[in-house]
Amino acid sequence: MKSHNLKLYNTLSRRKEEFQPINPPFVGMYVCGPTVYGDAHLGHARPAITFDTVNRYLTHLGFRVRYVRNITDVGHLQGDADEGEDKIAKKAKLEQLEPMEVAQQYTDSYHRDMALLNTWKPSIEPRATGHIPEQIALVEAILKEGLAYEINGSVYFDVLKYNETSQYGKLSGRDLENLMSGSRTLDGQDEKRNPVDFALWKNASPEHLMKWDSPWGVGFPGWHLECTAMSSKYLGKQFDIHGGGMDLLFPHHECEIAQGNACNHQDPAKYWMHNNMITINGQKMGKSLGNFINLQELFTGDHKLLDQAYSPMTIRYFILTAHYRSTLDFSNEALQAAQKGYKKLINGLRISKLLKFEAGEAAQDEEQIKQVEQIIANAYRAMDDDFNTAQAIGHVFNLLKKINSMYTGQLNPAVFGETVFNKLIEAFGTFVSDILGLIEEKSDTQNEMLDLLLQLYAEAKTARDYAKVDDIRAGLKAMGFVVKDMKDKIDWAYEE
Repeated sequence: MKSHNLKLYNTLSRRKEEFQPINPPFVGMYVCGPTVYGDAHLGHARPAITFDTVNRYLTHLGFRVRYVRNITDVGHLQGDADEGEDKIAKKAKLEQLEPMEVAQQYTDSYHRDMALLNTWKPSIEPRATGHIPEQIALVEAILKEGLAYEINGSVYFDVLKYNETSQYGKLSGRDLENLMSGSRTLDGQDEKRNPVDFALWKNASPEHLMKWDSPWGVGFPGWHLECTAMSSKYLGKQFDIHGGGMDLLFPHHECEIAQGNACNHQDPAKYWMHNNMITINGQKMGKSLGNFINLQELFTGDHKLLDQAYSPMTIRYFILTAHYRSTLDFSNEALQAAQKGYKKLINGLRISKLLKFEAGEAAQDEEQIKQVEQIIANAYRAMDDDFNTAQAIGHVFNLLKKINSMYTGQLNPAVFGETVFNKLIEAFGTFVSDILGLIEEKSDTQNEMLDLLLQLYAEAKTARDYAKVDDIRAGLKAMGFVVKDMKDKIDWAYEE
């Protein structure tokens, strides 16, 4: 493994901690995935890209990562307080489909969008419905510990009893007394002993579409239960990193910690990571506000708030330009700036592959060598500081300045010496492609078409057919490309 002093912010301790996996070089990472009852939106893109980047960087450092991201296809009710219809079952009724048809349809569309964003597939992607026996066994274990109770075919976690020996609220910083006083008073219709208790298993009414046999009757698992069951099955009773959006911190992740301690007598994860939320033009994203934008609408531009379409790599780049723990505000101006930044990096990636080292008359320049070494070290230092992609991108642009200077002839590659020249080119490609996960968006025939047009452009220029020269230049510009006229060559670049 590469020697790096990687630190990450642990939500549980509220400070940055040195990353020391439980069983190096292996790393177990569990991330809460989507509830599949609608198309993926910006709120899905941020954790997917955030933890894909974590996975990429850990892998780059030499760790062997088992990345588990679940699919929630049952148990997530409309109200997080164990109330309302199952979100997937409700969608199934509206569309007159089987719930599993709805789950499959939106799982497929989620996978399509994640592939467009160039996220790596998780090592394991378990579904809640595929782990009902494990969830039932977990409920039985918590009952055996005396930290749950059964009533009318439902089983609830006894938060007050748990809190006698443990601390409910330690992840989110919530105080149990305040939670109790802030909860609505039980009205006699609620089965729970206390309003802060949460469902481990719910009794299913006759009309409920998704239900299974259990020791307590026909029912379905509570939403929080699935992640404890699946993470412990595939990563063990305690694993390294648990990730997800800030919106899951309470109650979902808080309940996971309580469940893990109840049956395994330890916190399920050593480090808890949470990405911050996304706003649209300064407002929280929501359907009622008319600013809810799914990923396909972003990719096509088909939304009233969008001035244009934004490619998947533009979205990925934009998300990475903010630290994952910062609020991220989407606007057309910010996305257009991201589009330019992405294209600059991809132009740099293309020309970096064209550059060749040739030992020439220019002597090595120790100052230039020192600058490159420092820039690369700074880029790694940024990633080691809680995966700060925003700062890392700034340092990558400093590498790009060197590459552009060599490309335009302002710098002779010989000033770096062959070793440092190769190191510069390799580091730039590694950060852009492998760590940040940015790829060139092009069709299979794009390069052939561009080569042909540049050949026609050069011939027209030699023949002094300036009308044709202007036509070709204008045509390329309309397609998003610019012609680069240089002393010794003609090339193209993405319009920035």
